[in-house]
Amino acid sequence: DVTADELVRLSSHPKVVAIGEAGLDYFYDHAPREAQAQGFRTHIAAARRTGLPLVIHSRDADDDMAAILEDETGKGAFPFILHCFSSGRRLAEVGVALGGYVSFSGILTFKNSTELRAIAADVPHDRLLVETDAPYLAPVPHRGKRNEPAFVTNTAKVLAETIGVGEAEIADITTENVFRLFTKMPRPDMAGA
Repeated sequence: DVTADELVRLSSHPKVVAIGEAGLDYFYDHAPREAQAQGFRTHIAAARRTGLPLVIHSRDADDDMAAILEDETGKGAFPFILHCFSSGRRLAEVGVALGGYVSFSGILTFKNSTELRAIAADVPHDRLLVETDAPYLAPVPHRGKRNEPAFVTNTAKVLAETIGVGEAEIADITTENVFRLFTKMPRPDMAGA
């Protein structure tokens, strides 16, 4: 069992830009739920102490996740991202209300993800992110293949269509959000581009 002190110590490395992935996974249920919650709270404490964003994993645990986030933010705010979001509307709303970001993976492009796209459409633009979750969850038209970082553009395109903006605008929106959230991550020098 890792302690918050140990996570804080490890996070002091200059290349560390976030804490996690940590959270609750009731799909596999490999660990008792109480142990998952305690481990998650330990990671939250480290994120709060360091100011580094916590990358949150939540699968089939929406109610408990929302309750823990509400309880823990009551003790003090911490930056976080609901990573590879495929949960329900309430968790997205709670996450955003508490200052979190919502990141969508290739799942957003799947034909049967109409509810997920409806949720994405309601997330404020300044809280939207896209990701690959490579090597898993390749977006359409690469579904069923090994996911690659370059495929994030397919997810971004669907997100742009979903929220009614162009591809260049969604790139700008999500890029700005990345640097606002991951404050230790250096911005590339675009002067020569």
